[in-house]
Amino acid sequence: MIKQEIRCGCRDGVPIALGYFSVSFSFGIMAMSGGLSGFQAALMSLTNMTSAGQFAGLQVIIAGGTLLEMAATQLIINLRYALMSLSLSQKLAGKVTMRQRFVIAFANTDEIFAVAMSHGKELSFPYIVGLQVLPILGWTAGTACGAAAGSMLPASVNSALSVALYGMFMAVVIPAARKARPVLLVVILAALMSCVIYYVPFFDGISAGMSIILCTVAASAAGAVLFPVTGEEGGQ
Repeated sequence: MIKQEIRCGCRDGVPIALGYFSVSFSFGIMAMSGGLSGFQAALMSLTNMTSAGQFAGLQVIIAGGTLLEMAATQLIINLRYALMSLSLSQKLAGKVTMRQRFVIAFANTDEIFAVAMSHGKELSFPYIVGLQVLPILGWTAGTACGAAAGSMLPASVNSALSVALYGMFMAVVIPAARKARPVLLVVILAALMSCVIYYVPFFDGISAGMSIILCTVAASAAGAVLFPVTGEEGGQ
């Protein structure tokens, strides 16, 4: 029974693992171009499992940000996982222990959460482990392969590939912005604030890491005030 649950989870995790490999490949290349070693990049992926958080964290590292800026950036970006874990816990089988819940929480990513919540039955610990193991391997292996490829590419090519980070963020933001005008306005507001902080001499003392934090919090707060979600919209 346990083996069957693990196999079922692994089968459901294959598409996620393949997608993670391609995304983390780009992360590995950018980590190398940013000065990290292949081992550091792979270890970062193995111990974090958060795409947006890792890409943002890499920018903080490259910019020479402080540990406090890194912690604040990760808290803001990854805070959604607390809500996702809370929702996922409602579907876990009653015999899942607290220690097992901590293990599950480690790799409760957006895609794994979506697949788990769409699973027809209550979620057992063996199924979740099976669902998570291949995406973890895919994310880590993709980073290692990207780092290896980056080390063999000319410096000019590595420099050009660094724009992939911005391309990935655009690929995430643009579809959502096209569907919802509030998202578009919040994105524009965050971009304008970032430009002001970067170009206005008055803000020269603000580091890149702190700039990310300020723009994220301020734009999100403005969006919450200007475009509150009503009860009817939240239920749709």
